[in-house]
Amino acid sequence: MLTFLGFAMIATFLVLIMLKKMSPIAALVLIPALFCVFAGKGAHLGDYVIDGVGKLAPTAAMLMFAIVYFGVMIDVGLFDPIVKGILRFCKADPMRVVVGTAVLAAIVSLDGDGSTTFMITVSAMYPLYKRLGLSLVVMTGVAATANGVMNTLPWGGPTARAATALKLDAADIFVPMIPALAVGLLSVFVLAYVLGLKERRRVGTLVLPSGADEEPELVTVGTGTGAGAGVTAATAAGVGTTAGTAAGSGSAEVPAGTAVPAAGSGAPASGGDAGEEGFQGLDPQRATLRPRLYWFNAGLTVALLTAMIMELLPIPVLFLLGAALALTVNFPHMPDQKARIAAHADNVLNVAGMVFAAAVFTGVLSGTGMVKHMADWLVGAIPEGMGPHMALVTGLLSLPLTYFMSNDGFYFGVLPVLAEAGAAHGVSPLEIARASLVGQALHMSSPLVPAVYVLVGMAKVEFGDHTRFTVKWAALTCLVVLAAGMVFGII
Repeated sequence: MLTFLGFAMIATFLVLIMLKKMSPIAALVLIPALFCVFAGKGAHLGDYVIDGVGKLAPTAAMLMFAIVYFGVMIDVGLFDPIVKGILRFCKADPMRVVVGTAVLAAIVSLDGDGSTTFMITVSAMYPLYKRLGLSLVVMTGVAATANGVMNTLPWGGPTARAATALKLDAADIFVPMIPALAVGLLSVFVLAYVLGLKERRRVGTLVLPSGADEEPELVTVGTGTGAGAGVTAATAAGVGTTAGTAAGSGSAEVPAGTAVPAAGSGAPASGGDAGEEGFQGLDPQRATLRPRLYWFNAGLTVALLTAMIMELLPIPVLFLLGAALALTVNFPHMPDQKARIAAHADNVLNVAGMVFAAAVFTGVLSGTGMVKHMADWLVGAIPEGMGPHMALVTGLLSLPLTYFMSNDGFYFGVLPVLAEAGAAHGVSPLEIARASLVGQALHMSSPLVPAVYVLVGMAKVEFGDHTRFTVKWAALTCLVVLAAGMVFGII
């Protein structure tokens, strides 16, 4: 009964948010509360929720202050050179922009924290996507999948959990997996290339002058072929405004400096006065810039990320201290500090609210015993003849289980059972541990992962749209990693 209710609860949640019948926050709270009553444990709902909130409170605190910190860094111009450099490299080519998103997300993922990765990636890439009229779900999908592959780093979490659960050395698990994970990361870059080509066909290609800082007189823009391809703008990092015409009408030449709306936005795209949200991130004249403090802010960010990787202090404490220091140094006057906090309050409230709502979902899943019954049912459903192939089975099961469960639940609750079943058929625990890492590319888009709400919140993408677009590509990436691991004899 609990097994059925668990699967039914998850299915109901996913269907409602993907069809946009409920907001994610409402669905995360009301659906598990309803199913808790169906399970006959409504009287314990309060205990389950408080337990879930207690476990996720440090994550919510970390996200709140991390959003404030990186929001301030965006305000003061820390990431402006990155955006300018990416624009020069991408040459306003949608294919290069999408590939650049995958590369940037993979590089930043080296810090081992998904939330930080998504904040930096979206901060740098969001203005480019908006100005070029590119699909934002492409950005979130590529970033999440790239981060999922990199999430297998020993300091990222899953590898350490697998090592702890099976009493193995993390290096023995991770190092042999590097070739398979490299193939998985390469597949993400190939995916980004293919999606970028599709976006190029849809919106066209901007041709910019060779000198990024010179003022162009005329800029020719290729036309798109799909819906929304009509007009494309690219006034960023000092580059003159350019625009394309509707599909089928040829290319157009627009004098530099002419304000034109971004694709489908209906808002002007002229610097910081643009009505389209997100465009201000590249306004070279915004009042919040602090060029004299650039190296202080850069040093503070590097120190913060280094301290996080070295685990000198808990991550929530590091971001709390970092946000307070960044606000104090960059905006010493109280009204300016209040203005910066208010400017980012919307993001903070949305993300923190989503995390605490997710605590209801995870609290009910764990407290009622649904998650345990679901895992036991899946393990018990494995045919006896598959025993010698438990590594393959573990890899395949890691996709749905790490999507519908937290990493803690999977690695500490399910993985030991799978390893025990494999050992009975002569399968090494190391192979089981490596196979358990396969599903991480999909896991990073799970509704139970707080970082994904940072991603969709900052990118202003509906969670249901992100899920619908990303799940199939992330699952394909997982299967590529699994196949590569088998080919290389790692799994």
